Amino acid sequence: MEEKRSIRELISLEFGGSARQIVMLGVLALIWAGFSFLTGGTFVSSRNISNLVLQSAATAIAATSIVWVLIAGHIDLSIGSFIGFTGAIAGVCMVNLNLDVIPTILIVLAVGVILGAFQGYWVAYRNVPAFIVTLAGMQIFRGGCMMVTNGVTISPMKDGFKAIGQAYIPGIFNRDGGLNDTALMIGAVLCVIYVISQLRSIRSKKEYQLPVSPMWFLVIKMILICAAIMAVMIVLALHLGIPVALILVGGCTVLFTYISYNTKFGKYVHAIGGNKDAARLSGINIKKTTFIIFVVEGLMCALSSIVYTARLNSATASAGQNMEMDVISAAIIGGTSTMGGEGSVPGAIIGALIMASINNGMSIMNLPSNVQYITKGIVLLLAVWMDVATRKKAH
Repeated sequence: MEEKRSIRELISLEFGGSARQIVMLGVLALIWAGFSFLTGGTFVSSRNISNLVLQSAATAIAATSIVWVLIAGHIDLSIGSFIGFTGAIAGVCMVNLNLDVIPTILIVLAVGVILGAFQGYWVAYRNVPAFIVTLAGMQIFRGGCMMVTNGVTISPMKDGFKAIGQAYIPGIFNRDGGLNDTALMIGAVLCVIYVISQLRSIRSKKEYQLPVSPMWFLVIKMILICAAIMAVMIVLALHLGIPVALILVGGCTVLFTYISYNTKFGKYVHAIGGNKDAARLSGINIKKTTFIIFVVEGLMCALSSIVYTARLNSATASAGQNMEMDVISAAIIGGTSTMGGEGSVPGAIIGALIMASINNGMSIMNLPSNVQYITKGIVLLLAVWMDVATRKKAH
């Protein structure tokens, strides 16, 4: 006989592991509602939501890898300068050296790996604290950015490169405007994939005799989530469709989430951040794992710089300035602990959306820069406080 549970118990059973992310989604909804009211509906227009997605893409891509850095108990203060420097290299390759799009992308990604390895070497094999290494990196890469650009704006980029940060997936049947059918089709496919994965999860739980929620509750859950997916796709479909950059963000999110929870490397990262001594005693090569974390982060920051530079269609000496604050804030807001051992890639994506929403909403309202900086600082402070308070309650 099936055990009867209250609605609260059912919600805890189905969403307990994602409680922080659900809370942050609620916060995101409140932010959108607030800015919608303050801007007379401009903030939630399909055009602005589409622009918001593009604006958050570079931050979200970089945030997927900073999650691993923070989980392992480190920090990276060089992200903004790193992105500016590798973006400047992309500009020089494409504009000054007239290289094609593919060679330029490969060079930028290779430079990202090399710079990530440089920082990883000092952290992993020379035991210099990541705070110091990346603080030095911030200065080095910013200087490199100024040197490469010569203090001038490098533009315009080639059309194929610009498409990475500006283009949308075209419609299949209605290429002349109107509702983008490709976005709707992709939304429908995502819903089907989600439902199939849920059904498989239910079957797996039953096989291992794990607790399963009643079918009526699961059906409501699947309907609500599929409705949310389609709502997002309809909004995007109303304005040109799905940005190419969003496809990159989705791919990075799926890949990093899979690695985090389904591979030995992902388990090693969590183990190191949770208890380094225990991880060492269990046979984990901490130096090698830490080195790889920074190499991967270098690669992702380079990819982020490609999206960032492509969206702006230019490379400048000031590109990426203070971007590390948005990236780190996105990860922490999304549930990544400042004390290490705990973090979520999907949560970081939600955090990136929250930071981009705050930036976008305040820009629409024409608020001065000082107000924007103060607001983002308060948001970061509250996110860290929430993390600390949650940890204390857990212990």
